[in-house]
Amino acid sequence: MASTRNVVIIGSGPAGLTAALYTARANLQPLVIEGFEAGGQLMLTTLVENFPGHRDGIMGPDLMHEMRAQAEKFGATMIQANVEKVDLCSTPFTIKTGDAEYKAKTVIVATGASARLLGLPSERTLMGHGVSTCATCDGYFFRGRDIAVVGGGDSAMEEAVYLTRFATKVTVVHRRETLRASKIMQDKARANEKIAWMLDSEVVEIHDTGKGEVDSMTVRDNKSGAVTKVPVAGVFVAIGHTPNTSLFRGQVELDQNGYIITHDGAKTSIAGVFACGDVQDHIYRQAITAAGTGCMAAIDAEHYLDNIPEHLASV
Repeated sequence: MASTRNVVIIGSGPAGLTAALYTARANLQPLVIEGFEAGGQLMLTTLVENFPGHRDGIMGPDLMHEMRAQAEKFGATMIQANVEKVDLCSTPFTIKTGDAEYKAKTVIVATGASARLLGLPSERTLMGHGVSTCATCDGYFFRGRDIAVVGGGDSAMEEAVYLTRFATKVTVVHRRETLRASKIMQDKARANEKIAWMLDSEVVEIHDTGKGEVDSMTVRDNKSGAVTKVPVAGVFVAIGHTPNTSLFRGQVELDQNGYIITHDGAKTSIAGVFACGDVQDHIYRQAITAAGTGCMAAIDAEHYLDNIPEHLASV
């Protein structure tokens, strides 16, 4: 039987790789199970201009490559596999992939959250090339352009208002006639002269220029069935996120939306299990905040290992 590891990190976005860096530098020899889509949501982005230390920006995949290499330099081990099952109810914890099983004294969950998409093939193709799921990440690139926000909740209204700082016009497309957003958010959006409305409507296609950049979208009116081609340089999809927590349901305490609940830093409801990044953060969802919580999780794990009973420490 393989020896029990000090730390197993599940996930390899900014949170997971920062946790790997810190635990590796603490000589804990972490194992990172990356997942088959390693690197998290930054692998779907192009230029990242808001990560400190890169004044000219850095491509999302390049940033993740550098973070991965830095963690490996200090002794982190990376495995590209998907975790299929975990047992966090007894120690040491058990983590199973398709063809292997690992035991760990501590587990850091950094599985992130997946942005809900419209289901259009063009979304994936044009992600980072005019299609975005993060206004604060990408709004700056659309200065003086016409763009669209898809969604009708608080997040969509917040993103639409935020994007008016840059865009000439923001068209909100929502599939229902009434918005789901709170009245205060609706009022704020409706009072903004830069925001136009296409309600009871759906985006049925996003088009590019032939150069791989968004230039328009086709919107269908759900009442009349009429379709309209609307010129836009960007489409921001704001219909929510789904935290990747199905593995942990029934073991770690989750909130009503499925996010892992953390307290006193990165601690979860199970001693020795820590969570960081978008899997526990439904507010900020930024690479830099994810990295910060990855640091917190690593330090919390290190402190936990320093204080576990001697008979368990030697397992």
